[in-house]
Amino acid sequence: MPQVVARVVVPVSPAIAFAVSQTTGELRLSWDPFIRRQHFLDGATLPDRGVRTRTWSRIGPRMDSQYVSYQPPTNVGMTMVDGPWFFASFGGGWRFKAVDGGTEATWKYTFATRPRWLSPIADRIGTFVLGREIQARINAFARACDDARIVAAVTPPPPGDGVS
Repeated sequence: MPQVVARVVVPVSPAIAFAVSQTTGELRLSWDPFIRRQHFLDGATLPDRGVRTRTWSRIGPRMDSQYVSYQPPTNVGMTMVDGPWFFASFGGGWRFKAVDGGTEATWKYTFATRPRWLSPIADRIGTFVLGREIQARINAFARACDDARIVAAVTPPPPGDGVS
């Protein structure tokens, strides 16, 4: 199966990088160039293993995905449950590792195209298109990790900073 991978080092902790990658709603739309609309399914309100989401890309196709892994602050993985006809399968994984100067984020998509007889050509096209898309997304993610407003939105307040 073809894979596309993108990496970037961001100047925040793995916990913050993970939290930025999992933002939802208007905050997510403010930085993610891929997503036009997204919401949880089946009454879920937070991401977790087994939770499903529905996502519409800015270019049109819709995909229902399910979290197959959710381990803050190190990794998250999703697989397509229902989506565009040309994907026989699709999965995405995000890993976050502490490095000098911040966190190395590695994003990976793995996919298979259909119909099978067209895969030799469709896989090359998919690798090119998804390679550009994942690079644009991780670059936008890096900018989001450098945006004080977004980082503040995902950073929990220090202990004892609440109202008594």
